[in-house]
Amino acid sequence: MYGAAGLGDVLPGVAAALGAPVRRGDLPTDPLGLTAVLAGARRVAVLLVDGLGADLVRAHPDVAPVLNALAAPVGDLVAPCPSTTPVSLTTLGTGRPPGTHGILGFVTDVPGEDRTLNHVHWTDDPDPRQWQAVPTVFEQAAGLPSTVVGPHTFARSGLTRAAYRGAHYAPAYSPGDLVAVVHQSLAAAPRTLVYGYHADLDLTGHIRGVDSPSWRNQLSVVDRLVEQLVAGLPDDAALLVTADHGMLDVPEHTRLDADEIPELAEGVRVLAGEPRARYVHALPGAADDVLATWRAVLGSRAWVVSRAEAIDSGVFGPVDPQLAARIGDVVALARGAWAITATVRERFPSMLTAYHGSLTSTELAIPLLLARGAALD
Repeated sequence: MYGAAGLGDVLPGVAAALGAPVRRGDLPTDPLGLTAVLAGARRVAVLLVDGLGADLVRAHPDVAPVLNALAAPVGDLVAPCPSTTPVSLTTLGTGRPPGTHGILGFVTDVPGEDRTLNHVHWTDDPDPRQWQAVPTVFEQAAGLPSTVVGPHTFARSGLTRAAYRGAHYAPAYSPGDLVAVVHQSLAAAPRTLVYGYHADLDLTGHIRGVDSPSWRNQLSVVDRLVEQLVAGLPDDAALLVTADHGMLDVPEHTRLDADEIPELAEGVRVLAGEPRARYVHALPGAADDVLATWRAVLGSRAWVVSRAEAIDSGVFGPVDPQLAARIGDVVALARGAWAITATVRERFPSMLTAYHGSLTSTELAIPLLLARGAALD
């Protein structure tokens, strides 16, 4: 998952291919072999489409013919755990596992402060440079001109500063604008790395479900966006398309509502995470009882383990001891199509149709697709 064929291997490999290798602790610089895959490229664009799971791409060749026709030179990649956007984007931007960079969930407990942090709504508290202190790929590759093209509303967010600091942020106001700004950024320097982020597919999936006309229509929009990016590539440029996670629909009969099961509240101080990746923080002295209760209630519907067991399993990569308290005393990762909602405490998230965050292949498998400029074909 980490340092072999994962999302965190993409930007370090691209940087190495462009002559700006970065350090990743004990992880190899370019395990995907992107230096060879991108041979001859002087400019590289990486597009991350939120929610574009590899299984979902392959299941819709008629809706996404451009994506399905692109090369897949290293096969599928693996998303980090939990398989959710803030974790994945920071893993991408730093090239390091969640246990090292510390963005360990969608919503996490802030140790010692009796509050939680929603990483998508994060601004400047906690300070992004302290909450996520690992240097990004962009910071390390300071001699390589780098641009991040993303939604204008995210320009100064805490997550942007945690994951992408060191790059110039170029705001995009629409899918068409994203295409244009990526092309402009590629043309702005003879050697450059451009990263683009597109969010609408994930949002559509959450609201309408991935088995919906709305989602399929949005996938066709993404396919057209990629077609436009490929058409405008400079001759010496390459485009890589990837994702942060897949997702799956969760029907009503495979949802457990933590707000309607009194046992799941006993001894619990904070319920964090999200419906398919729960962090349960216990009151002092109650961790063992909470673990036993959650195991008994959830049974085979989730992998329920202690913090220590989760860390020892390696799902977060090596965990910095100073960051471990951000993980719940109990970790519950949903199996199959199950979810642990909380309809009172988390009213809107509990109303969604599709989710991600856990360890099924549909959530973890993400594509790495390649297009080349005319001089590289």
